[in-house]
Amino acid sequence: MAHPKRKISRTRRDKRRTHYKATTPQIATCPTTGEAHLYHRAHWHEGKLYYRGQVLVDTTVVEENAA
Repeated sequence: MAHPKRKISRTRRDKRRTHYKATTPQIATCPTTGEAHLYHRAHWHEGKLYYRGQVLVDTTVVEENAA
């Protein structure tokens, strides 16, 4: 089993452990819809899934004229 050759100081250990405590998540605005969403995340708007301004999934139902 591997063992560390030197003791890791409290400061060095704590520096490594701080990253999960990030500040509040950053909010982006979609250039297409103007909808606020988290960075690097897809978001739903009016039945469509958008990512980076492009439609990925479209679940809107197209109504057919029943004559």
